Amino acid sequence: MAPNFLKSSLENASFNIVFQIMCRCITFLLNAFVVRHVGAKLIGIMNVRLLLMESVILMLTKETFTKACLTNTSEHNWAQVVNLLWLTIPLCSIISFVCGYVWLFFLSADETSQLYYTFGVWSIAISCIIELMSLAVQLVASAFLFVRLKIILESIMIALRTVTFVSIIVFNPENALLAFGIAQLIAAVFYTTSHYVYFYHYIKRLKRHKLKRRLSMSDDGTEEYVESEFPFLSIKEFLPGQLKNHDTYFNKNLSSLTWSFLMQGGLKQILTEGERYIMTFSPLLTLAEQGMYDVVNNLGSLAARFIFRPIEESSYFYFTQMVERSQPLSRQNPAKMYESTNVLRYLFTVVTSIGLIVLVFGQSYSPLLLWLYGGDALSSTLPVLLLRAHCLAVLLLSVNGITECYTHATADSATLNKNNFIMICESIVFLGASYIFVVLFGPVGFILGNCVNMGLRIIHSILFINKRYSVTNEQPLAGLVPKPFFSTCLIVAALVTSCSQAYYFPDKKFLHFFIGVIMFMIVVISWAYENSDLLKLGLNKWLEKRNGDVKRD
Repeated sequence: MAPNFLKSSLENASFNIVFQIMCRCITFLLNAFVVRHVGAKLIGIMNVRLLLMESVILMLTKETFTKACLTNTSEHNWAQVVNLLWLTIPLCSIISFVCGYVWLFFLSADETSQLYYTFGVWSIAISCIIELMSLAVQLVASAFLFVRLKIILESIMIALRTVTFVSIIVFNPENALLAFGIAQLIAAVFYTTSHYVYFYHYIKRLKRHKLKRRLSMSDDGTEEYVESEFPFLSIKEFLPGQLKNHDTYFNKNLSSLTWSFLMQGGLKQILTEGERYIMTFSPLLTLAEQGMYDVVNNLGSLAARFIFRPIEESSYFYFTQMVERSQPLSRQNPAKMYESTNVLRYLFTVVTSIGLIVLVFGQSYSPLLLWLYGGDALSSTLPVLLLRAHCLAVLLLSVNGITECYTHATADSATLNKNNFIMICESIVFLGASYIFVVLFGPVGFILGNCVNMGLRIIHSILFINKRYSVTNEQPLAGLVPKPFFSTCLIVAALVTSCSQAYYFPDKKFLHFFIGVIMFMIVVISWAYENSDLLKLGLNKWLEKRNGDVKRD
């Protein structure tokens, strides 16, 4: 029986959201702890400088190959996929060496003079290589719907990295970069080895299970061997050249698709991390200012990170399995096309609604949130302005995430290659706008530049989706338009909470908070009333899953 991709994607999204909430809560508390113990300057080095390097390496290797190889996994020649995925190791080694050299010798002396900075740089490079050594296993886990495995291992990895880091800086705050590097290496080693250990025991159990089922009588009374859908019979087969393969060493179509994503990966890296590039390679902000910006940025992007990103990851996998890249929608399976269209429209409705709620309530409750997090130091004008601007960015990010996800999941290689020129133009506009806005408005300019970036990407993806659906009567983009009752309640909530913030904050913080809770409940109820069909669908899917789990028990 073919796997239920919708059910698995929904399950993956729900588990991922819970996981991301946990991770962001840990990061949330960890940043507050680090600010009080090591200061904003070291946060700027770790969270801006070093994590940018990690992002560059993994974007151009792990994300590129994973996106390409998750396409239509039911028809894969797994020997060719494994061979292709192991190319990430030499590629990652080259990129890591180049990045390490740049980060050590081309950045300003302010951060390179910090104690253990060199160790921090090379620990990032080595940890990325170690993590990619299990990329084939990670992709197989995703392709065969090992949803809980990913969540459990990533949760343990985050906890292990956090405990290691905190344990060292509690006693030696001046060794924060040493603690950062050690935590990265330990987490990477655990993540890679745990994947191999799990599948070693899984394959062992699978073999025992197959032995129990080996004798099944066929019509003529002879023994019949029952094959499993899982194609790996030994842990060695996750290594290149070990799995039986009667075709070419690499799949031409997958290689071409990977190259397309590699080209786009470099452009997307500039678009998604543009502000960190500007902060890293220009003297516009000091390290302390970068650290403060990063603290507020993490706080402002909570919704984007622990809700939108898991939804995007699961949606990308779902659309790659349901929609064929090379065929127009009118020639595809009608049932799959109808289901994927409804899913896309519902996704637009959900993420747009969340983004609007964040935008409305963020304007009035940014000062209160910053005061709760960092006290009076974060309640000044600049952090509040940064967080309010982030709320607008969250709305645009919510829309861009799903529109771009569908585009990348369903466009063919030729279309992806044609989009590279457009992304180059978007990158140039984004970097130029960010630089100009930073000069004019300070750190807030990074967020304004990012809003310009998101707007351009949304327009480009919407044009693609509209063209793809022009041959059908379906209109999934209608989900981007909020319904009237919900919109009216949002406007009322914006007015009421603005008045509450003006009259009751900071003297009567609890009353201001209570008013926000009441208005939030009204907005949520109005949304539920107008989207009852979506809620019923979600409830039915949950009941089906629950009943299925009960029957298996």
